[in-house]
Amino acid sequence: MPLWGRAFAQAGRMKLIVEPDAGIAPVLAAIKQAKKTIDVLIFRLDRADLARALEAAVARGVSVRALTAHTNTGGEKHLRRLEMQLLEGGVTVSRTADDLVRYHGKMMIIDGRILHVYGFNFTTLDIEKSRSFGVVTRNRRLVQEAIKLFDADFDRQPYKPAFSRFVVSPENSRERLGQFIRGARRQLLIYDPGLTDDGILKIITARIKSGVNVKIIGRVEAKWDVKSEKPPGRRLHVRAIIRDGRQAFIGSQSLRKLELEKRREVGVIVNDRRVVAEMMKVFASDWAATPSGKKAVKKRLKRRGDKKSAPAAGEILAVAV
Repeated sequence: MPLWGRAFAQAGRMKLIVEPDAGIAPVLAAIKQAKKTIDVLIFRLDRADLARALEAAVARGVSVRALTAHTNTGGEKHLRRLEMQLLEGGVTVSRTADDLVRYHGKMMIIDGRILHVYGFNFTTLDIEKSRSFGVVTRNRRLVQEAIKLFDADFDRQPYKPAFSRFVVSPENSRERLGQFIRGARRQLLIYDPGLTDDGILKIITARIKSGVNVKIIGRVEAKWDVKSEKPPGRRLHVRAIIRDGRQAFIGSQSLRKLELEKRREVGVIVNDRRVVAEMMKVFASDWAATPSGKKAVKKRLKRRGDKKSAPAAGEILAVAV
């Protein structure tokens, strides 16, 4: 099985994409398998292979709609060139409104029945050199809600969320993610490159005080007494939360006020236990490479009097999470 096939781990009606392990392959495969329609949100795109795949889909009769961001940092000229390229290739292109600070969601809908939600942009930096996740689902309610959001933003119309597992900023993300974190009873494993929101950090602090084991890979605002670890050896471009080993969140929104209240961000609550278990393995591996993780493994080995042998994967998982 190719590398991306292992990372693109099928789990019931959901699949997990782990970057940089999977690379661009699962995204290109989804585009190539489309029969009728492709709707895609584009915040950043520098992958010529992906642009060509969208144009090839049009050539074989697929209706492709691309919703591009009205702005991004340092890349607006590239966005405008991309729009022209896609239009010339037969893609129907719309630009997001400018009512929000930024339209930062990463999402693709295939044939109106398969939803992809990504933490990564369509860039080589994100896909090949950064830790990130994506999730693929056929859940009808999630797909329908994603279509509703895409249509609303494509036509610059209001959007009102109607499904609690579909997390959209600014409409419901503060409420949904606050509830999600507040519901932790044993453990929270968090990836976040910039956790600064006071309201969310109050909830996390309360969970820690109640005995919940909280581990964060990323950065937490210094004024909060909440420990975090820097990403070990690679760039972090993922926003994910794993709760009690049973549920998870994957999306584009960091736990920051701006991303919860002033930007368009998209995420999903994952209930599939096998997807959650795969996410936990990735987190455990990353955590084991941090100073805290190395210290915990060393301490455990010292207790058992086996300083020289390397810990097994299962032991790393137990220590890390």
